[in-house]
Amino acid sequence: MPTLLDTRAEDLLPALAPLVPGLSLRTLRRIQAAVFRNRGAYPAALPEISPALLSRLAGASPLPALRVLDRRTSPRDGFAKLLLRNPAEPGDFEAVAIPLLRGRGEPKTIACVSSQSGCAQGCRFCCTGRLGLARSLRAWEIVAQVLAVRDAAPAPLRGVVFMGMGEPLENPDAVLAAVRMLASPCALAISAKAISVSTAGIVPGILRLAEPGAPPVRLFVTLFSARPDVRARWMPVTRRHPLPELRDALRRYHLATGRRPTLAWPLVAGVNDAPGDAVALARWLDGLPAALDLIDVNDPTLALRPPSDAARNAFLDALRLHARIPVSRRYSGGADILAACGLLAATPLEKERTPP
Repeated sequence: MPTLLDTRAEDLLPALAPLVPGLSLRTLRRIQAAVFRNRGAYPAALPEISPALLSRLAGASPLPALRVLDRRTSPRDGFAKLLLRNPAEPGDFEAVAIPLLRGRGEPKTIACVSSQSGCAQGCRFCCTGRLGLARSLRAWEIVAQVLAVRDAAPAPLRGVVFMGMGEPLENPDAVLAAVRMLASPCALAISAKAISVSTAGIVPGILRLAEPGAPPVRLFVTLFSARPDVRARWMPVTRRHPLPELRDALRRYHLATGRRPTLAWPLVAGVNDAPGDAVALARWLDGLPAALDLIDVNDPTLALRPPSDAARNAFLDALRLHARIPVSRRYSGGADILAACGLLAATPLEKERTPP
């Protein structure tokens, strides 16, 4: 049954009202807001709400909870990683608290959350992709990750990125339900514009984000290479959704929403960092409005390495000459605690584990 963690009060009331006499929408909204203030649990008491009604609601709609199995903060950059488990389901997963500075130095936190335990995409540059898929997460498990990050972070939570374990657009129902819940004024009131959804290139999911009424999240697409043979070797999803199909979907997304997708490009030395790779990207874009995020590859085995400064600069020079799109170099923090992009593998960091 839906719960106050994954369903807005106005949508949940028809199912609960027959089970909880005297329950009104106003009361349910107040209780839902209190649940989110209380770390995802029912409060012991609420002013002007009878203990009997609160008890009946808790019995009719119990709230599930995640266990925090492991918690570690990087002494290097303050990134924090949580290893989480739903005791009722198989498959652990991870979430990351990303510390940022804004404006004049006001700190804030971004929650990086998982949409699946493991991943079926098999991208060769990603530790999660090497795990295979255990299962897709439920909407409440996604929301509970955000609450866990909020409680673990020293600075206020201001955004969410679906860039943890799994492929969000292979679990679109739960992801979109979680987005709507996170944006609800009775939950965390995070604007959908402060929520980013990343995909390896799942075309039906991209088109779903372009539909009328879809939440206006930011779209990130891991492109890796605009050369069909290279991308197919490193990202098997290319065989299902070839590069021309992906480009067409992104064009349709832009026309429908007016928003520019961001292309993520994990740089691997000798694979996708040459000037020719930048030229191939410019040709593939063919006027598509987009931005580009460059990310140095992370690989604990050191089999894959980021490019040298000279190679990276040559790639950038060619990109500026031929593509002329906004380019950012994304800092991928938390590498020392295996929290950086591509390193999430749902394993304890050390034998001695931090108690929940």
